[in-house]
Amino acid sequence: MATTIAKFAHLQIPLEDVVKATNNFHHDNVIGRGGLGNVYKGQLQRSGELITISALRLDRKHGGGFVEFWTEVSMLSDLKHPNIVSIVGFCDEQHEKIIVTTYEAKNGSLKEHLSNPNLTWTQRLKISVGVARALSYLHYDESRGYGVIHRNVNSSTVLLDENWEPKLSGFKVSIKQSLNRMDQVVLSEPIGTIGYVDPEIEKSKGVTCKSDIYAFGVVLFEILCGRRAYIRNDANRLLAPLVMQHYENDTLPDIIHPDLKNQMSGYQISVRSLRTYSETAYSCLKEERSHRPHMLSIVNKLEKALEKALRFQPRPQNFVRSFLAFLFFFTPLS
Repeated sequence: MATTIAKFAHLQIPLEDVVKATNNFHHDNVIGRGGLGNVYKGQLQRSGELITISALRLDRKHGGGFVEFWTEVSMLSDLKHPNIVSIVGFCDEQHEKIIVTTYEAKNGSLKEHLSNPNLTWTQRLKISVGVARALSYLHYDESRGYGVIHRNVNSSTVLLDENWEPKLSGFKVSIKQSLNRMDQVVLSEPIGTIGYVDPEIEKSKGVTCKSDIYAFGVVLFEILCGRRAYIRNDANRLLAPLVMQHYENDTLPDIIHPDLKNQMSGYQISVRSLRTYSETAYSCLKEERSHRPHMLSIVNKLEKALEKALRFQPRPQNFVRSFLAFLFFFTPLS
């Protein structure tokens, strides 16, 4: 058995238990494929209880992944938040490296539901608020004694449970940083997913917590526009510059998800909520990091947008004014 870092010994799970839980890594149990390997669903006996788990099995064919494996184990062992995936344990045995977490993705990832016509504006807002709270916890929680820069925020790393609550995952390239240095650059290669990478990384040669802010801004616009951050063969393959252009030209409604427009025409959505949300998302994409807000401010604004959406009940006679306000979008309601 490979040498196990003593700090995490209590999280060690015997290989035979993981093999049994996943039916010997049967292909029918594969629920995801990532850069490090396949993710399997299974049933694991733990402390006398049968729990449903996800098991990320590092692909031995390509080698590597050692640093990413221990980074994820280290991060998840310290992180406890309702909007972050929970670690069950890991296996480091017989050349196998497996990270086991509770099965959070009963509704898949956010990426799979961006264009889902049944995902309401209120649900989209709740997902946004949940991810914002997770990032705020990463950046500012003092109980750990350090902050975390995620570095891989995207709609694939946001998992959705049976109640559509988001669970942030994908900590394999995360970085620990002193709480009082979260705005200072940590030297880093531009690691990340196309469409979400902070454009300031190339200039500064590193990341700060504001790099997570940029990526989260892209996710917010994915949620609003119902499309992915990057579409390979599309004329507007990158979402970020597209939404910046439309926002600055007051034409953002042209690219908002059509089902959200339909909700507007059916009195189900607050123009003020939509405006607060879009202003917040836009501020996250500012080119200069110093102009981007911090997560505490973003959480506050998104919670206000959600509150406005939940309490908004327009009277039928106000339909014309509400709908016109939606079309022009940035014109304040009287």
